[in-house]
Amino acid sequence: MRPIFLALCAMLAVSCNSAKKKADTAIIEVSYTDNAPKLDGKATESFWNLIDWNPLDQNWIGGPYDHEDFNGRYKLAWNEQGLYVLVEIMDDVLYDKSEDPLKLWWNDDCVEVFVDEDNSGGLHQYSHNAFAYHVALDGNVVDLAPDKTPKLYNDHVRSQHHTVDNVTTWELALSIFDDSYTDGAKNKPLTLKSKKKMGFALAYCDNDSSAERENFIGSVFVPGEDKNQGWINADIFGTLVLKK
Repeated sequence: MRPIFLALCAMLAVSCNSAKKKADTAIIEVSYTDNAPKLDGKATESFWNLIDWNPLDQNWIGGPYDHEDFNGRYKLAWNEQGLYVLVEIMDDVLYDKSEDPLKLWWNDDCVEVFVDEDNSGGLHQYSHNAFAYHVALDGNVVDLAPDKTPKLYNDHVRSQHHTVDNVTTWELALSIFDDSYTDGAKNKPLTLKSKKKMGFALAYCDNDSSAERENFIGSVFVPGEDKNQGWINADIFGTLVLKK
């Protein structure tokens, strides 16, 4: 009887992890661009001027903060080679404490990009069902691998940022990989197509020199008291629709 019970539990776990998320929320239609941005953190490309800003204003972790301490917004574009993200952060202190990119990376100021290639939702903490890319000030990109250790995914996300006074502009180019991605193997990014849906969320870790990050501000509303769910559960992601 016990082997049958365990088999049923395993089947249920697989079923729950592979099931589609219940509904698309926070839907954003993403505009197409013929030319990729230069990635200099200056957003001089004309196509950025034609795209609306989206707010980065959901406080997932931390107490209240004022406008001078943090304010954020972002834009999105795409072409066949990948997804492009323009992020504008007003932050009075940029803090990068850990020299080792694989230690306490979430406590430094960084942009975090959540991507669920097939918009399936579900758990991804220790799998590539979705990715949670922590993009550091030095350009390193960290996520947890299926072996439960942090790894660098610098070939997934390229970035540059530029700061004037207390405003930092980030430009990021993401190569999109599906859930067949295997660490240590030769993996090919997807060629994106119009009408494709992807799960997506964006966040910013804000630390003004404390031992731990003071706020974690996201792009989507997360119900309940525990709002720090994006690194575990792709069900909370919004949905991007690629338009051409």
